[in-house]
Amino acid sequence: MSPVDQDAVVRFVTRALSDAGTVDTATTHISRLFLAEDRVFKLKRVVRFPYLDFSTPERRLAACEAEVALNRRTAPALYLGARRITREPGGTLAFDGDGPLVDAVVEMRRFPEADLFDAMARDGRLGAHHIADLAHVIATFHAGAEIHRDCGGAAAMEALVDMNGVALRTTGLASADVAESMTARFRAVLARHAPLLDARRAAGKVRRCHGDLTLRNICLFEGRPTPFDCIEFSETIATTDVLYDLAFVLMDLWHRERFDLANRLLNRYLDVADETDGIGLLPFLMALRAVIRAHVTAAQAAGGTGDVAAATTSEAQAYLALAENLLTDRPVFLLAVGGFSGSGKSSVAAAAAPRMGAPPGARVLSSDRIRKRLHGVGALTRLPASAYASAVSLRVYAALRLEAARVLAVGHCAVADAVFDRRTERDGIEAVARDNDAGFVGVWLEAPTATLASRIASRVGNPSDATAAVLAAQVARGCGALTWPRLQADLPLDVLGSTVLSLDRSVGARWGGRRPGRPKRVQKSRP
Repeated sequence: MSPVDQDAVVRFVTRALSDAGTVDTATTHISRLFLAEDRVFKLKRVVRFPYLDFSTPERRLAACEAEVALNRRTAPALYLGARRITREPGGTLAFDGDGPLVDAVVEMRRFPEADLFDAMARDGRLGAHHIADLAHVIATFHAGAEIHRDCGGAAAMEALVDMNGVALRTTGLASADVAESMTARFRAVLARHAPLLDARRAAGKVRRCHGDLTLRNICLFEGRPTPFDCIEFSETIATTDVLYDLAFVLMDLWHRERFDLANRLLNRYLDVADETDGIGLLPFLMALRAVIRAHVTAAQAAGGTGDVAAATTSEAQAYLALAENLLTDRPVFLLAVGGFSGSGKSSVAAAAAPRMGAPPGARVLSSDRIRKRLHGVGALTRLPASAYASAVSLRVYAALRLEAARVLAVGHCAVADAVFDRRTERDGIEAVARDNDAGFVGVWLEAPTATLASRIASRVGNPSDATAAVLAAQVARGCGALTWPRLQADLPLDVLGSTVLSLDRSVGARWGGRRPGRPKRVQKSRP
């Protein structure tokens, strides 16, 4: 069937939906969308590219069936099914008739375009709670995705690096010299990461993922973040390391300068998925995604005119600049934020983390969340008093130090968020930085007891179980002699965050701070 022949199918689908009202249409290079009031039909265009073949009705039906099956992993309520279009006696077309197959469509439920995460981010409606929920959705999806050990790894990333280099030249986005220089940078970073990428493949981290996990392909459906429109036409593209899948939406948020949301997505994802060994890969993986977006956007600009083409070209160049920035090494350091309950440790940690080290910012390790994890409950589940016994707290601080060491060991910054009211706890976390040849900054937040008590009383949806009685006990015990700088916790949060980060350049970053790829000292194990 030629594109001209598919016109009859287009008219048929339009008529079928028009009974329910106005039908809007949209066209991409591989699909045509028919949008009615509460339904969407998606028709595969009669096209053939190196990476897909929709040239026959049978291939288009198979693609529709694959699209439904794969997207039901994350969006079962959105994808209603694949519909066959058949030719009936007399030459009329019908859905799911007995006649020969003519074409096929995917039937979906329609949602408001304003509920796309892309639109929500643009309009300032995408919040921290949406991102926390999305992190859980993605981590759960990745945990259940089909494992592939026969593909992926360093070889797959090398192929992407080479493909990007060619695309940069052919789209005219970069000169031959610039493209060659950028490709060389990617290869150098890849050489450093190759053993880990292959080890992750062997460990089952290469899975049948989404493949196109951008904000444009995530919506808020029935109150839940819902990834949809995954790659169905290429197993090669969609079967990849789970962190490369995650890297696309992280890069998208970073490109939009929502550094806070990108960092929150990373941290809430890592709370669910044990991917600490791969954190150091993320700047490289995000850079790969940025270059892909750069040359795809440049190709779109080539087909435009006037202001639209100029804006699209500028967007492509911004993605390319982002990729270069993502490949820049940054020092590794550990920030410890201490203070009595209610002093705002978690808020300061969250404010500082996006601006620490390599994108998407530091791993935030909270003693409250670690305590809940050790007890096998969710972060917002309240624990009994026995969970705060001295012996339990020793386990919590030991786990905090171990997690911080793991993060630093792979060349990524970390934030340790805990009370740290004992000298031994402060010495212990400093030693973690020293043992891993990382810089260190420790700060102590303080405020009037009445302010701390008021904050505790007003908490809602917070992992901390601290009460006024807990605060009173902390204040009575005191914190001993402090060597960490004291900061007034009642300052505006942005001021506190900036002050904390300035300490890295002034009194902090002891022991120099290792850069990723630089050999570290032999790590010592501390209980």
